[in-house]
Amino acid sequence: MQNFTFHNPTEILFGKGMIAEIAGRVPADAPVLLVYGGGSIKRNGVYDQVRIALKHHRVIEFPGIEPNPLYETCLKAVAIVQAKQVHFILAVGGGSVIDAAKFIAAAAVFDGNNPWEILRTTGGCVKAALPVGTVLTLPATGTEANGNSVISRQATQEKLHFTSAHSFPVFSVLDPTTTFTLPKKYIRNGIVDAFAHTMEQYMTCPAGAPLQDRLAESILHTLVEVGPVTLAKRRHYDARASFMWSATLALNTLISCGVPQDWATHMIGHELTAFYGLDHAETLAIIMPGVWRYKLAAKQKKLEQYGRRVWGVRTAAAAIAKTESFFHNLGMPTRLGDYKINAVEAAEKVRARFIARGVAFGEHADIDGNAAAAIIRSRA
Repeated sequence: MQNFTFHNPTEILFGKGMIAEIAGRVPADAPVLLVYGGGSIKRNGVYDQVRIALKHHRVIEFPGIEPNPLYETCLKAVAIVQAKQVHFILAVGGGSVIDAAKFIAAAAVFDGNNPWEILRTTGGCVKAALPVGTVLTLPATGTEANGNSVISRQATQEKLHFTSAHSFPVFSVLDPTTTFTLPKKYIRNGIVDAFAHTMEQYMTCPAGAPLQDRLAESILHTLVEVGPVTLAKRRHYDARASFMWSATLALNTLISCGVPQDWATHMIGHELTAFYGLDHAETLAIIMPGVWRYKLAAKQKKLEQYGRRVWGVRTAAAAIAKTESFFHNLGMPTRLGDYKINAVEAAEKVRARFIARGVAFGEHADIDGNAAAAIIRSRA
């Protein structure tokens, strides 16, 4: 097991009616920026619950955060934060809204001329951030309990991430009932997203960390068990609760302690989203089996372990096939051709971008532009 430091400062408020608890956790004496997306929170009643909880606070609203939040939109919010002397940001929505809030919080106090440096340096230049609280309405990314954020820049067709200890939310409300009205596609995406997050920290190479392996496998087992149920029965509280908590635990930094991590699937996937507009989870379902097959020799032992423990199969090939079948059963395609994307063209675009940046990913840092291109071509 590798050395590690674990510190997660986010307070989780889980269950029915817990939105009311934010009243005593948001500073009463400072303006609050309420960040949300396209307005679904007004249709499902979450907005009203939040405004009632904040009835004694001064609230400035900033709606319109996009799926795959845009850098350009976030900068507009930063200008409001600075002009109105906002001291707290409350994000109400899914991963995109929360990621945007984290970037806004860091950019608002950034000691530099160009906030894009926050993303270009993957958070290395972040020295402080405004406090952020969240009300999660779409389980998927785990951003409600970590310091990560992913932002897209429309002008350059880039999608970059940053991570900072300053960006962990102060608190996050997880009420499964807020997910009851979500479209099935969003739930499908969330299940695949949580599954892939778990895999990026688990499907690497043996590291003498049996507890972390078992924790990861328990999340995978739970997603396999409750995923189809929560898709079929949108008001099944227990299934939604288990799914929601699984998505949080998949990326709250716990299962990554002391083990190597991959993240090549995510980095390749981000580029596919940037170039073609696919949902994040859609790119993960396409690329992850390709990464495993490309790195079969290095990942074989863990693939076989995963196959035995999660699916009851014996070979790495069978484990990969079971995973793709699970995605298909959720209604998730796993090939670029399903979206009418030319794999050869996509491979060259991503290859050129990785080479220009001089980056390589994977637990052995050996998935460079050429490797990424080979993986993409295999997913035609």
